[in-house]
Amino acid sequence: MMKSHQTNYDIRCEWGEGGVLELSRTSDVVIIVDVLSFSTCVDIAVARGAAVYPYPWKDNRAREFATAVGAELAVPRGTGRYSLSPASFLDIPPDTKIVLPSPNGASLSLATGDTITLAGCLRNASAVAEAARRLGKRISVIPAGERWRDNSLRPSLEDWLGAGAIIDELSGSFSPEAQAALDVYRAPGADLAQKIRNCVSGVELIERGYETDVVFASDLDVSCSVPILSDKAYVNAAKPGRCDQANG
Repeated sequence: MMKSHQTNYDIRCEWGEGGVLELSRTSDVVIIVDVLSFSTCVDIAVARGAAVYPYPWKDNRAREFATAVGAELAVPRGTGRYSLSPASFLDIPPDTKIVLPSPNGASLSLATGDTITLAGCLRNASAVAEAARRLGKRISVIPAGERWRDNSLRPSLEDWLGAGAIIDELSGSFSPEAQAALDVYRAPGADLAQKIRNCVSGVELIERGYETDVVFASDLDVSCSVPILSDKAYVNAAKPGRCDQANG
C-alpha cells in the first residue's frame, strides 16, 4: 500500500478505511465525516443525551452486541424506530443507548484504535473543530464516502463538503488534500443545501422519500454537540452550558 506523506502536516484529510488506518496512528484526533447519514444521526442523538454505539454489520452480530451492552438496535429506515434516518432521533429520550450499524461511518469509527475519535458533520462542524483544537494539534479529517455495488469506495460530495467545513475552522499547516477539501467547500456557486440535494447521495435519498433527512444533514453549524467515542459509544463531550441541545 502506498504510504501517506500527510503526516508532515498538522491538518490532514484522506478518504475511507485506508485513510483511517494510515493517519490515525500519527494523529492526536481523528474526525469521521459521514454526512448522509451516520454522523448526522450521531450528532442529533448525542445532543439529546443519548449514546450511540457504532457497529459495522447489519446482521445477528449487531443484535447480539446490542443485547450485550443493553442497547436498542437501530432498524432500517421507514420502520418507525431509530435508524440511519436523522429525523428518527429528534425525540430520543436522554440516556437512551442505540447500536447504529453503518458500513461507512460506523466501520471507520471502530478502526481508529486508541486515537481520540470524533464524529463530525455539517451540523456540528464548528463545534467539533473547536473541540479537536483543544484535544490536539495533529488532526485527521476522514470523509467516509459511500460504496459502489462491488463494495469499493465511492468518494461522495457531501462528505467532501463536510470535511471542508470542519477544516475551515482548524488552524496549522494543511496538507494539499486538506486544502483541496477546504477549496471545494469554499467554492462559489450553488448554496450548500442545494449542492447536498443535487449530489448523488442526496438525490438517492430524496427519491426514496427521505427528503427531510437531506434537509437536516444540510444544515450548517446549527448544533453544538461534540460526539466523542468513549467506551465503544459516541457521547456528547460539549462543554456544559455551551449549548444544551442541537436545533431540530
